[in-house]
Parts: sequence; C-alpha cells; structure tokens
Amino acid sequence: MPVIVIGADTEFGAAVVSALSGRPGDIRAFVTDPGAVGPLRALGARVAVGDITDPGHLAGAAHACFTAVLIAGAAGDERPGRQGSDPDPVLRIWAEAVAAAGVRRAIWVGSMPAAGPRPEEFALVVPGGRPPAEVAAEVAELDDRHRL
Repeated sequence: MPVIVIGADTEFGAAVVSALSGRPGDIRAFVTDPGAVGPLRALGARVAVGDITDPGHLAGAAHACFTAVLIAGAAGDERPGRQGSDPDPVLRIWAEAVAAAGVRRAIWVGSMPAAGPRPEEFALVVPGGRPPAEVAAEVAELDDRHRL
C-alpha cells in the first residue's frame, strides 16, 4: 500500500525509505532539500520537494497514501520556512495535512503533536539513541502489520 515519508531528507527519513524500498507498493518521499532527490529516487521513491509548513502541498503529496511516516526531527531543525524553535505547530500542520489526504495510518518518529487530528491507526517510534537503521526497521515492521 502507498506510504509517504515526510522528512525523508533527514538521516532517519532516508533510513526509513531504504527500509521500505524493494517492497511492493508506492513509496513517496517529501523533502525540502533538492539535493536529497537523487539518492531517494535511486531507492525507488517518488520524491516531492516542498515547504514542510504548507498543508496543501503536504496533503497533495500524501493523497491516496495508506501510511504516513512523519520524521519529527524535520519539523524542528533549521529548514527554510520554519518559524521559531517549537516544532509542535509544524507537527500539527502535518497531522492536519495527512488527515485531509485521507491517510489511515500514521507512524510518528520522534514525537507527535500535542493536539491535532489522529488517523484510524497511529504509533510513536522513539529513537532513544538507536541508530537510524534500527529505528527504520521498527517502522517497516509496524507498516507491515495488519493493525497498529
């Protein structure tokens, strides 16, 4: 089933795309760094470059996806378009965008917004100092489950 990784141009996001590659189904990657496009496409992902604070662009990229993997670290770094150091407003934008796109399952890596819509199924994966490949394997295992 189609999956989108928002923040795929982070270390954890790229590891998640790698862990999901080679499986059946559409893998999409949403990035702000145009330099990340080539390596993610080489993994088989369809890549959208855009503003992580634009709910319309995010919802359009996530349209018809079953799962969204949201890399919270991308909401709190120094990306263009960020306002302030609090990632929670960006995480809420992401939650609203994937809800508007009809995403049924969300896997948050790092943290979830304090408020906002929740899809039918959601899970939180806390990196806790683990290497990106280990976190990505957990995300892929969750995505393979029938229910979260």
